Amino acid sequence: MDLREEALKLHLDNHGKMEIRCKVPLKDGHDLAVAYTPGVAEPCKEIKAHPEMAFEYTCRGNMVGICTDGTRVLGLGSIGADAAMPVMEGKAVLFKSFGDVDAVPVCINEPDPDKFIAIVKSLEPTFAGINLEDISSPKCYDIEDKLKEIMNIPVFHDDQHGTAIAAVSAVLGALRFVKKDIKTAKIIMNGCGAAGSAIGRLLVSMGAENLIMIDRGGSLYEGCDWGRPLDRIQAALAKTTNKNKLKGSLKDLAVGADVLMGASAPGVFTEEIIKSMAPGSVVFALANPVPEAMYDYAKAAGATVAGTGRSDAPNQVNNVNVFPGVFRGAIDVRAREINDAMKIAATYAIANLIDEKDLREDYVVPGAFDKRVAPAVAAAVAKAAIETGVARKIVDPEEVRKNTEARLAALK
Repeated sequence: MDLREEALKLHLDNHGKMEIRCKVPLKDGHDLAVAYTPGVAEPCKEIKAHPEMAFEYTCRGNMVGICTDGTRVLGLGSIGADAAMPVMEGKAVLFKSFGDVDAVPVCINEPDPDKFIAIVKSLEPTFAGINLEDISSPKCYDIEDKLKEIMNIPVFHDDQHGTAIAAVSAVLGALRFVKKDIKTAKIIMNGCGAAGSAIGRLLVSMGAENLIMIDRGGSLYEGCDWGRPLDRIQAALAKTTNKNKLKGSLKDLAVGADVLMGASAPGVFTEEIIKSMAPGSVVFALANPVPEAMYDYAKAAGATVAGTGRSDAPNQVNNVNVFPGVFRGAIDVRAREINDAMKIAATYAIANLIDEKDLREDYVVPGAFDKRVAPAVAAAVAKAAIETGVARKIVDPEEVRKNTEARLAALK
């Protein structure tokens, strides 16, 4: 049985990958009276008087909505909300398995961004946070920004920020291994879509001063002419990257680069390009399922450290290292948002899990099943939320770490 047949059989035999289970007993009339009528009226009255208690008296306090319009699903494109459901359901399984966050797929058959925003906003009483997923760019930027503005719970577009945190944490680990500094390293980012632009923005936030972004139109810099308008995120990046306004192709600009990253197209990192990089080169090819350069190919071409988004090679850059812990930490302190400080804290938390002495060319980022990741990320995110004033509940970050470890242990 090949992977396609096995995947279809798993989904068909189980009617999907998740279900709802009851947490309280319902064995007799008394149980029914306490869980439902008349007893259920009591928490209703308490929440009416104190709305914040909805997070304590109901499942809302541990519930995240995974919201999509199905316009940019995996590498499949705009396949619609119905066909996006297996991915959202799978994401919910990952939320639970890696962060003990109860997540619900919310596939919204509404491609109009303003109507989509209104629908998601109306769901706020149900959730402690919103994970936006598989929404095409550039409208994904406007949707996230508007929802962050009008909602009082965290809104996080994982395709942007989860990817960026995972990728940049891997870069930090790789640079530690090759003894280079993110501030001075020459970094080439190929691809300026939602993921690539988010990686670029986070690299700048982390102190990268020699970053060049490249897309189909060429290199990005203030005043560049791609033959098409830049979206507002690209325009902002043009002001903060490639300050020398270097022009040329990927092949030209990669010469002497310390780090080459891709969120673009299969096979575009050729042997010639990788060989032209500086000694101690780092290559992260993140196009999925076929990267810009397969791991073995990049290593054979001379990369000191290589990684992809694939699980069949070392140094996998995987969002599952990010979103479960980010939301765990955010909802544990009842954060109003997930801000830049929280994203940076998550990035360092992942990168610093590997001790200096344990770093290897094939181990610069923790694996997806490393049990330390979600607790470390949750604690770091909670701490940053408290320090930046977006937490409504003050909890010792070390307690967040310990509680996350205990939650995950209880799932086994």
